[in-house]
Amino acid sequence: MRLATLADTETLAQFARDAFVAAFGTLYAAEDLAAFLAQARSQASYRAHLADPKKRICLAERDGQIAGYALIVLGEGFPERPAPQPAGPVMLSQLYCGADTTGLGIGAALMQWVQAEARGWGADAIQLSVYSENTGAQRFYARHGFAHVADLDFWVGNKRDDEFLYELSLG
Repeated sequence: MRLATLADTETLAQFARDAFVAAFGTLYAAEDLAAFLAQARSQASYRAHLADPKKRICLAERDGQIAGYALIVLGEGFPERPAPQPAGPVMLSQLYCGADTTGLGIGAALMQWVQAEARGWGADAIQLSVYSENTGAQRFYARHGFAHVADLDFWVGNKRDDEFLYELSLG
């Protein structure tokens, strides 16, 4: 595992698009999916993430290829979270693994990195959103100590999804 660099932008963006489409592509109209991918999973978006000192991306590699990644954001939480809000949250914005790596511990290793980075930043909580029908991801987050604390809306193009806000207290 290593931190992503600008040199990873092209392969990271492609992996991120492929992972999102593999997990959720059948849920959306083609135009909604294309708009979302162009905005949220483009090379430009990852270049911007990598240039932002409040963001970090960790890559997990297998056989020289990206097998998974995690994107975290310091000091950004969800306003939908019921009070009291954490004072210094870290948002786990994205955590994806390749479909061919399920069960290899890559997601768990990325989650360990997320928690270590958040603690190193002095965060008091980690927050994330997860699709309401993605029960596998919900079980994964629960195994790592996260709890459902609120409901959210997530937009892909013009389609609204029901999402859950999960949080792990680090205090």
